[in-house]
Amino acid sequence: MLRLNRLTDYAILVLGVLHSRQHVWLSSVQIAESAQLTQATAAKVIKALVAAGLVQTHRGTRGGCQLARPVSQISIAEVVEAIEGPIALTACVDGAEEPCSVQKGCFMGGNWNRVNNALRGALLSVSLADLFDPANLFPEPASGQTARLRQQTHDQMLKVRAYGSDS
Repeated sequence: MLRLNRLTDYAILVLGVLHSRQHVWLSSVQIAESAQLTQATAAKVIKALVAAGLVQTHRGTRGGCQLARPVSQISIAEVVEAIEGPIALTACVDGAEEPCSVQKGCFMGGNWNRVNNALRGALLSVSLADLFDPANLFPEPASGQTARLRQQTHDQMLKVRAYGSDS
């Protein structure tokens, strides 16, 4: 099963909190409380996001964290890679951390790169702005179906959230 880990999900939550309080320096405690995470988990996620250049920090009494860029300029791929490392479906794709043990006899050769690149490209094409407003993921319909489409999108997001909360 292809699945993002919980820390990646938490990273999206942290970035959402920072987005909701733009231009305000938030402490890791404030972020943890807003995202309903433990302080240790929030600190771990923030550290990875800072290392990836997605979040900036400022020390001092008025210090804290802010987004390093607008959410429209941060892709889902960047968040995934900040937390999980390079997107590499198999050991033989470019960017894989471990070498492929069956490379010499494998008929796939570099064909997994096509699949891997398609997945990464899809994640690169979705920004945090798109994720935070699911209606942005779909173009405006030509007819008067906008309200129905938005309601369907909203209903789908609720189902995804409900499904994800059980695991």
